[in-house]
Amino acid sequence: MPTKQQSVLILGLVWAEPESTGASKRLMEHICLFQSQGWKITFACAASDNEATQALQPLGINTQEVALNCSSFDTFITELNPDIVLFDRFMMEEQFGWRVAQACPNALRILETIDLHCLREARHQAFKADKPFSSDMLHNDIALREIAAIYRSDLSIIISNDEYDLLQSHFGISKDLLHLCPFMLEAPDIANSPSFAQRNHFMTIGNFRHAPNWDAVLWLKEEIWPLIRKQLPEAELHIYGAYTPPKATALNNIKQGFLIKDRAESVQEVMSTARVCLAPLRFGAGIKTKLADAMRFGTASVTTSIGAEGMTGGLDWAGSIEDEAQAFAKAAVALHENKTQWQQAQDNGYKIVNTLFNKETNQQGLLARILEAKEHVEVNRQKNFLGLMLNHHHHRSTEFMSRWIELKNTNL
Repeated sequence: MPTKQQSVLILGLVWAEPESTGASKRLMEHICLFQSQGWKITFACAASDNEATQALQPLGINTQEVALNCSSFDTFITELNPDIVLFDRFMMEEQFGWRVAQACPNALRILETIDLHCLREARHQAFKADKPFSSDMLHNDIALREIAAIYRSDLSIIISNDEYDLLQSHFGISKDLLHLCPFMLEAPDIANSPSFAQRNHFMTIGNFRHAPNWDAVLWLKEEIWPLIRKQLPEAELHIYGAYTPPKATALNNIKQGFLIKDRAESVQEVMSTARVCLAPLRFGAGIKTKLADAMRFGTASVTTSIGAEGMTGGLDWAGSIEDEAQAFAKAAVALHENKTQWQQAQDNGYKIVNTLFNKETNQQGLLARILEAKEHVEVNRQKNFLGLMLNHHHHRSTEFMSRWIELKNTNL
């Protein structure tokens, strides 16, 4: 049953492009939930209007381009007077949090982390230095900013149970400030999913601007795919990704079956025609949209322990998890060729989607938590003294800097 109408402002880092990035798909999950309740949604972004902006408008979403370091935002948000403000990643809370707090002190401030950027950065640095990851690497500059944003927010949405646990055990954040909410996915259409015999070849997908995805493509090209082709000389690997740079296009090799395909118009289509999804991710954080899509569309997958992190809910994986090139390639060939093994992987994926990523269950849990936090916002803020302190000091310093930048820009 729909709840009392709320006015929601989403402050996006970029305009949502659900066919291009996992982060945008995540925002669309929230939009879907809010719209199911009849809530009024405004999506604001500092990026220039583009096709993604226009795609939001037919969905009944108001869009607003806002300026950074400009008091025009104060006028905008005061007039909008939202009940709830959702920040798309900690950078948006840093930029606009103090303005929201001043103009609309009663608005519930929610941070959608997407993934823990400090964890992803620490793993990336460890990978580049060829060192094993250790928890002390988490104490980087991004962590100082990201954890502070979590404390300043009334509620932070965490997508992975591993990150949910890490925030509490390593950073000491109370679960009162956190809500664990994995993907909210529709149930798989099992009856209409193409069979093993109707599928062929391998695929992978991911925004080329995302460092873990680009590294995965390079690892496939240099080590994993030659091992697979040695055993399956007619096999093809179809690689899809938005914002394909020349360095990626240059890897295209028809003779090797290594095919760079650019953006996929339909993720479901490219997933459903492939037999196996390959995701050799060597660093990263959060939970992986490509692997969730593979499970939902009945495609077996091979990934790494980083790729599968936070995505099983204690259930068996929808394929294989391997961290070494030889074992990864061997598992990929086995899944592609063994019908029984492939069908078991497919069934495992369906179970994970219907359990861990159950749309109705996860939506209900998130909605209840948001409404509870909204009802007790002032009481909860008083309990979060560290958050009050960080809001006071950070917002004052950020305000002065922002107003100085605005004044400087005005005088140019």
